[in-house]
Formats: sequence, structure tokens, C-alpha cells
Amino acid sequence: MSASRCLTIAGSDSGGGAGIQADLKTFQVFGCFGMSAITALTAQNTKGVAEVFAATPDFVAKQIEVVVTDIGVDAAKTGMLFSAEIIRAVVREVRRLSIRPLVVDPVMVASSGDRLLRQDAVTALRDELLPLATVVTPNVAEAEVLAGFAIDDARSLERAARAIASFGAEWVVLKGGDRVVPGLSTEDESVDWVYGQGEAFSLRGRRLPGVWHGTGCTFSAAICALLARGNDVATSLREAKLFVQGALEHAERIGTGAQPVNQWWTRDEFAPPVRSR
Repeated sequence: MSASRCLTIAGSDSGGGAGIQADLKTFQVFGCFGMSAITALTAQNTKGVAEVFAATPDFVAKQIEVVVTDIGVDAAKTGMLFSAEIIRAVVREVRRLSIRPLVVDPVMVASSGDRLLRQDAVTALRDELLPLATVVTPNVAEAEVLAGFAIDDARSLERAARAIASFGAEWVVLKGGDRVVPGLSTEDESVDWVYGQGEAFSLRGRRLPGVWHGTGCTFSAAICALLARGNDVATSLREAKLFVQGALEHAERIGTGAQPVNQWWTRDEFAPPVRSR
């Protein structure tokens, strides 16, 4: 059986904790052949983003075209798209090449607080990209921007998920890891709210202290990989949640800022034995 093929359309994180680096690591763990279309280069580490150098929209489109027309794609995801022009180039290629399923991680701000999506791009993301999404995975802060109102309790969070779904995404996973939502989550429990196809359910996990880097990228990449391997959406979401929980719990200290997660936490299951000398 040939490997499933996954495409990430996202920015490069020179520190390796997020972006296409996190995506490709995650694809590999799930046994998928990973491909990338780089939207921007970032000079960043665990402490923050020092500089961003965006690719031209035409070059982003060309990367997508050449890999899809030669290798093919079983599922794709988007991450950092940076500008309205890049978003529109991605939308054109997704439509033209019939790229499905598509996971949209609406990356707006890095864990360090650095902005990764221009303000003028929010409308393009909401109105042009979300209608193509099989799954969209905003955190609470991103959901507030997309929905247009504050989320301060479980009821407003559920209302935001429905509002985002109204833009055309089939499934919305409103991630609760970045904030405690009264009536839904606690200081000890992180809860994601899922809405789509007439269903609504929660994904629960243990909340770990600290500032984390790459959780959203890893989660959306895991969903993409699981969909590429033929799983249904609900199963993909649940399994991706468990995978990220393990990546958090098995994280190793890297750098001096936000802690990257450990996508290779399952490696002990398949690592070859160490030979004694």
C-alpha cells in the first residue's frame, strides 16, 4: 500500500517548533508522505519572530501546482498565509486542482504574540478560504476575530462556532487550549468544542502549565494526516486530540522561550533497539 500524501501550505519556522517543520514531522509520524508550499520565511525561535519574508502569491501557487499535478494529494492543510493576495492564490489553486479534504488552521498570531496574518487578510480568509474548508481549527482568540464578538463563556463559544460554520466550513473545532472558558473548561482541563454536520461535541484533555509552541500546527497536521489515511472527520479529530495531548506530555525542554511540543513522542513504539558496543 502506498503512503498517503499530505500537503501543507504554510510558513517556515526557522526554530523548527511550528509551521511547515511541525507539519512535516507530524505527517511523518502518521506514515504520510509530506509535501510543502511555503508562504513565508520567518526568522524565529522559541522567544519570538524577528522577521518575516513573504513569498510572492504566484510562487506559492506554483509550488502547489507542481506537487499536486505530479505527486497528487490525499489531504491538505493551510497554516500561516500572511496576506490577502496569498490567500486568494491558494483559493484559486485549491479550486482549480480540486484539493480535498482541506484543513484550515487560521494562524493569526504566534505564541509569542507576533502577528502572522495581516489585518486586510482576515476578510479574505473568512469569505474566500473558509467556504472550501473541510475542517477549520481556530483558537479562542482567532474565533473572536472570525465571529466578530467576544467569547467569555460556554454559550458565546458555541455561538461563535456556529457563526464560523455559517461562512461555509463543514466542521469547526474551536480550540480551548489558549484560554479557560467559564462553564466549559477549567485550569486543569482544556476543552475543544466541535460543531458540524448537525453534530456538536467536545474534545477534552489535561491542561498543562506553561507557554507552548506549535500545538495548533501539530493538531491541524494530525487531522490532515488522519483524513488522508481515510478516517472520517469525527475519528480524525478525536485521534488528533489524543496525539497532541501526548506531544504535550512528552515535550522536552528546547530553547528558552515557548516550549515546542514533541511530535515524536510515539517513537519508542517503533525505534530500533540500541546495540551495545
